[in-house]
Amino acid sequence: MTKLKVAVIGAGSISDAHLTSYAEHPEVELYAVVDMNAERASAAAAKHGAKTFFTDYRDMLADPEVDAVSICTWNNTHGALSIAALEAGKHVLCEKPLCTSVEEALRVEEAVRRSGKLLQVGFVRRYGTNAQVLRRFIDAGELGEIYYAKASYLRRLGNPGGWFADKERAGGGPLFDIGIHVIDLCWYLMGRPKVKSVSGNTYTKLGNRSHIQNLSFYKAADYDASKNTVEDMANALIRFENGASLMVDVSFTLHAKKNEFALKIFGDQGGAEIEPEFCIVSEKHDTILNITPQIDHPSFEFMDGFRNEIDYFVNVCLGRKELISPVEDGVELTKILCAIYESSEKGIEIHFN
Repeated sequence: MTKLKVAVIGAGSISDAHLTSYAEHPEVELYAVVDMNAERASAAAAKHGAKTFFTDYRDMLADPEVDAVSICTWNNTHGALSIAALEAGKHVLCEKPLCTSVEEALRVEEAVRRSGKLLQVGFVRRYGTNAQVLRRFIDAGELGEIYYAKASYLRRLGNPGGWFADKERAGGGPLFDIGIHVIDLCWYLMGRPKVKSVSGNTYTKLGNRSHIQNLSFYKAADYDASKNTVEDMANALIRFENGASLMVDVSFTLHAKKNEFALKIFGDQGGAEIEPEFCIVSEKHDTILNITPQIDHPSFEFMDGFRNEIDYFVNVCLGRKELISPVEDGVELTKILCAIYESSEKGIEIHFN
């Protein structure tokens, strides 16, 4: 059996989920790991059984053995690396966000068309079991017309620091890091309507609160408490051309009692809560029902989601499935995220044609 030969660009924290999933896949040969740090690239290759490693992505892209790549690097490099990989004849799985500007996202979209290769955007929460089950209910009309969604991803103390806190490399703070997950999942479940307008606010009131003691949080490998140029918190009201709307708020730090992760969808025939626990709300015989689907992972399970995502990418590359998170969706999400920042900066609602 011919295996799909895959290289992973970037050996930072998120790459481990990609590398593990590829290494476990029976139809994949994990061919290479690429990282500017030779020691880190070598260690990751050895850990996951990759054939070789590179310190320059251009050398890897020039290797005709490579069929596809995962891009797991700083956000501001996603666009250039995606274009280079596509032009080199490789299929691409690019971690979210696709890009940090709309202009660059459109260039990636054009490169996909020009190259004839496939690009899957890493909207991993679409591939969670709970999301896939709910999507089947929605597609069957169980919720009717979906007209409103509400999502919160609030950390009371959770600025990872390092490149996550560097606006130049990350593109933004909680909005680009965690907000994109909940905005995308709501938008996907709502049927991916075209965005009409965005009204947003961002706040930099608290900083990274590195002085706080006795409460631990995740820190990036390059954590540096002295550097932080991203927002603490953002919120937005997003309106769509079909009349539906989405309200969202996200934070790295906030004077909140506890962390909050909640995602709710409302239709005229029913509703659903997909986080923190999966529940479908319906009406039968003039009675409201709260239905609890019996599934192994009622909330998003990190590695299960990545395995599903990688498995789907492999199937797409092998011609068995059609993309469900194509480059066009990456462009639309980039438009929404950038409009939230623009709306906050200008103090106006941003409208799209």
